[in-house]
Amino acid sequence: MYRIFLIALCGLLLTVTEPRAHDMKHNGIVAEQAWARATAGPAKAGAAYLTLANHGNEADRLVGVKSELAKRTEIHNHIMDGGVMKMVHVEGGVEVTPGSPTVFQPGGLHVMFMGLNKPFIEGETLPLTLVFEKAGEVEVEFVVQGVGSKKPAHGMHDGHNHKHGS
Repeated sequence: MYRIFLIALCGLLLTVTEPRAHDMKHNGIVAEQAWARATAGPAKAGAAYLTLANHGNEADRLVGVKSELAKRTEIHNHIMDGGVMKMVHVEGGVEVTPGSPTVFQPGGLHVMFMGLNKPFIEGETLPLTLVFEKAGEVEVEFVVQGVGSKKPAHGMHDGHNHKHGS
């Protein structure tokens, strides 16, 4: 009986000390609160939002995004141009500096999916690959919320759905 207890205790200690996916960082980059809105009807475009935190010692740059969910996936931003709000593709990527979160949110930076293969349905968890200049590829899963959502669900924890590539 004592031997079984020791084996179980060792297994538990290995589980507790082994890094879990939601605690892992990839070269200091952590993706938090990844979410998207459900798409309405036959919409062929969707957007995802998240916060990137750089816990490393030097700046990195998000240079691209990849997904099998749509024909094209890009980093976009909303800008004012002559008093008109426009959505533009971000050329050259987005800097992610230590100590200053980079927030992707409605009306600002976002991941744009064009030519969706299927609608985003509320409650789904969907994959996205972030491509960084230094950190490389970081796999993230985002949670699809209701059509009218304006921010991540209350109490949404960081990283619980994220897997970081190497």
